[in-house]
Amino acid sequence: MAAAESGGTGLVDLPGELLELILCCRALSAADIGRVSCTCRRLREACQARGKVWRERFRLRWPSLLKYYSQTESVNWLKEYKARQSAGLEARRIVASFSKRFFSEHVPCDGYSDIEILGCPSHFFEDELVTILNMEGRKCLTWKYYAKKILYFLRQQNILNNLKAYLERPEDQQSFLEGAVLIDQYCNPLSDIYLTSVRAQVDDITDKVRKVLRTKNPRHPSLAPKAGGILRVPELEFQRQVLDAMNCVLYEQLKYKGNEMDYYNSLNSYIHQVLIRRTGIPISLSVLYLTIARQLGVRLEPVNFPSHFLLRWCQGIEGSTDIFDYMYIDAFGKGKQLTVKECEYLIGHHVTEEFYGVVTSKEVLQRMVGNLLNLGKRETTDQSYQLLRDSLDLYLAMYPDNVQHLMLQARLYFHLGIWPEKVLDILQHVQELDPSQHGAVGYLVQHTLEHIERRKEEVGPEVKHRTDEKHKDICFSIGMIMKHKRYGYNCVIYGWDPTCMMGQEWIRNMNVHSLPHGPDQPFYNVLVEDGSCIYAAQENLEYNLEPHEIPHPDIGRYFSEFTGTHYLANTELAIRFPEDLEFTCATVQKIYSTVKE
Repeated sequence: MAAAESGGTGLVDLPGELLELILCCRALSAADIGRVSCTCRRLREACQARGKVWRERFRLRWPSLLKYYSQTESVNWLKEYKARQSAGLEARRIVASFSKRFFSEHVPCDGYSDIEILGCPSHFFEDELVTILNMEGRKCLTWKYYAKKILYFLRQQNILNNLKAYLERPEDQQSFLEGAVLIDQYCNPLSDIYLTSVRAQVDDITDKVRKVLRTKNPRHPSLAPKAGGILRVPELEFQRQVLDAMNCVLYEQLKYKGNEMDYYNSLNSYIHQVLIRRTGIPISLSVLYLTIARQLGVRLEPVNFPSHFLLRWCQGIEGSTDIFDYMYIDAFGKGKQLTVKECEYLIGHHVTEEFYGVVTSKEVLQRMVGNLLNLGKRETTDQSYQLLRDSLDLYLAMYPDNVQHLMLQARLYFHLGIWPEKVLDILQHVQELDPSQHGAVGYLVQHTLEHIERRKEEVGPEVKHRTDEKHKDICFSIGMIMKHKRYGYNCVIYGWDPTCMMGQEWIRNMNVHSLPHGPDQPFYNVLVEDGSCIYAAQENLEYNLEPHEIPHPDIGRYFSEFTGTHYLANTELAIRFPEDLEFTCATVQKIYSTVKE
């Protein structure tokens, strides 16, 4: 104002565009904008809720959220800013509460109930969780651990809803590619997998095929602009030209191939990984092949052939029921076209005509999920059986009354010791569907009820003091990075016992009595770099003189930070081992100062 009185130009005298440009400066905070808008009418109008200034403030703070808004609609950016800020505070409150609530057990089914009733858009909440996950690498490990779990749950719930909506559509509106993307998204909810992105990549391949077609036949009907509706190429010779061009692009130019060397890798089943790695299994490559062919006017159909998924290409009257009126395409085998007899040679035995019939999109998804189920059963390194759990969820979303898979899910949760109440619900449903299962159901019900009772009887956490006489032989402590003397693996200690606390059967199976000190020595719970959890004898462990982070999925459950030499226990673990932190810090300092000397 003083500038105006002396004949100069004040802030409010500037042209509107210049004033907005200044107020959109990155150096100003939201609080600054709020204070500025209270000074006079001109600045209040410049900082109006639906204006450019608050939009820019929102964009600078949360750029990834702009995709949720149309550029043409009028948005109250001040209101959105406040809502996103409130969602962030609520997300942090919930994440902070999870360690205290669920340290001693797997997050129960109803553990996410606070999140399901949030009064804000879910993408605001998710954005804050992603912000937590992107914090500096070695800190806030416990927050990241639970933020990841919550984000996993939220995204899977959303994807499951999308899958159910997809299955409710008429069959002609169920894209095979979209179904494959939904499965991919559910099994990889923390990855950025979008149908639009996958479609764009497939469209790019299709354009390459068109270029090859144009060099072979500039007047090919697949090159003509679509006048609306579905492109169909009726003549067989034109269809053959399309398939030849596809084989040229996919297998010669882009080097796609069936993954014979690593067939049972789950990445082969995920369509976004097939596009990245240019390899897959028969069914994933068939979905890609079929999608491109249909975009170019060639109607291929999926065939649920045993042991080797195929596509069929009609050579006669469309819709023929004669299996000999079709050629069968092996997308895994570089698009090779097979006769009925050659299909049998492919798998080594004769099959009946029913296996040459076309299948629905739901049946294609069923087979894709079935493949993942089988891989999940084979998994030996992931002790949480995440792939098996995810694929069971998908299967039961499609076939909720399948007794075999319901029983498998109940047994899996029982084996993992998680969600006993849900186990009882599943078993009740199984009993209603198939009373003949009463024997297996009764056994699981009895033991699940016993588990629930034991959990009710549990008192507070056991506290272990190093200074107790019975703990005098404990040499190592929580958070130390160790190396196994015999097997060479790196690990971090997250618990210890003065002697082996496992049962006699485990002691016998692990041949503990062959150790010089047998079971009468301290044993340590350790998180191993391969993702496993081991109970190791003290005499088998030694300090790791070149400590590094242990890439274990549960590291954040027990530790809040990696210092470069050791891990710091989080609040819940520190309560259980109150004297270990001081011992760890002193010991580590002594060890590594000696190493440097």
